[in-house]
Amino acid sequence: MKEVLVLYYSHSGAVREMAQLVARGVESVAGCAARVRTVPRVAAASQAPAAAAPPSVPPSVPPSVNEAGAPHAELKDLEECIGIALGSPTRFGNMAAPMKHFWDTTGELWLKGRLAGKPAAVFTSTASLHGGQETTLVSMMLPLLHHGMVIVGIPYTEPELTATASGGTPYGASHHAGGAGGQPITEPERKLCIALGRRLAEIALKLST
Repeated sequence: MKEVLVLYYSHSGAVREMAQLVARGVESVAGCAARVRTVPRVAAASQAPAAAAPPSVPPSVPPSVNEAGAPHAELKDLEECIGIALGSPTRFGNMAAPMKHFWDTTGELWLKGRLAGKPAAVFTSTASLHGGQETTLVSMMLPLLHHGMVIVGIPYTEPELTATASGGTPYGASHHAGGAGGQPITEPERKLCIALGRRLAEIALKLST
């Protein structure tokens, strides 16, 4: 069984829920399993240190209200998995600082070319439909491209991509969470998250043989 890493940062829970849907898509492909990981919060030097997340999610707690998150990612997770799905909420049209901070620690892998040739996909959640979904997705692609990874998007052969009135882009899966962040994931958004995970896993298996 080969694993695809689903790596995310979530503040209000929407990206975490998307990560679980992407993982479901990964595991719909025979021979593939999803390894779900998150990154810790970061804080400015003038603030109190950010609290570390517990190591696991209590299975009885719904993901929409759970604040624990998945285990924290380590560099070995990037090396050991055959593909990576990367998720973050938007921060002024960019990926969130905790995710950027994590990728800033991957220089050793870059020097050794450990991720070169592996496929990667991205997903995001924003407060508004025009809140930087596409620029956030592209911002997450940048470190992946520097690592030599192969970017996997969502093709227009997925019917939800042309039918959605909420989130969904060819650059990756997206969700419109609303101003308070509590708007549920729509059916088209859900299907596109699963489709992205499935497509990433299919391509990862082909490239790893």
